[in-house]
Amino acid sequence: MTDFSGLRAVYINTTLKKQPEESHTKLLMTASAGIMERQGVTVEQVHMLSHQVPPGVQPDMTEHGWDRDDWPMIWEKVRAADILVIGTPIWLGEESSVCRVLIERLYAMSGLLNDKGQSVFYGKVGGTIVTGNEDGIKHVAMTTGFALNHLGYTIPPQADCGWIGEAGPGPSFGDALDGGRAGFDNDFTRTNTTIMTWNLMHLAKMLKDAGGYPGEGNDRNALGDGERFGFSYPDGSR
Repeated sequence: MTDFSGLRAVYINTTLKKQPEESHTKLLMTASAGIMERQGVTVEQVHMLSHQVPPGVQPDMTEHGWDRDDWPMIWEKVRAADILVIGTPIWLGEESSVCRVLIERLYAMSGLLNDKGQSVFYGKVGGTIVTGNEDGIKHVAMTTGFALNHLGYTIPPQADCGWIGEAGPGPSFGDALDGGRAGFDNDFTRTNTTIMTWNLMHLAKMLKDAGGYPGEGNDRNALGDGERFGFSYPDGSR
């Protein structure tokens, strides 16, 4: 078995529920996190609404008119982690408004570089967990996955999972039903959650063992060196 004990993962729950124990998304996130923990990964779960994180695209919004900003504390957890998993419910076919705030605040850190001159997110992997009672798992995973990839995260195969009930009002994931709990017996959800979790661990382990990505051609500090990296226009100018 692969030794994943050197990896760290952070799961960020962007539910609209103020109390984390009321979150249906947390149930599926915990199932995924449990797989990682049993493989020796150090896992931490963060509930966004347990903190004051204002919207914005600056590292610290107290410098831009807000009285309080807990993002710097959450950022240190994200920065230390090899794996980031975003958990979100679906509302009107989209990720939650809290999820968009998370993406904005991650974007605020996109100017930071590692010691190779690459995005600070290089060498990290990301995935998405989605719950709801309306269609949209793949759409939400598409938007969150693109955002993470654009920032510098590497997205492994099948890096999303989720559960949706019947369209319209109905039970949410984990709600008590006669004979069980909604979604717990869904083979599609169980399979995709397992595959996503293992692929996140595998890719994170591969990248960490390799020391991340080589610095050739992606060093922002040397982007003006067109001759070195081979960029030129058709007329030969750089």
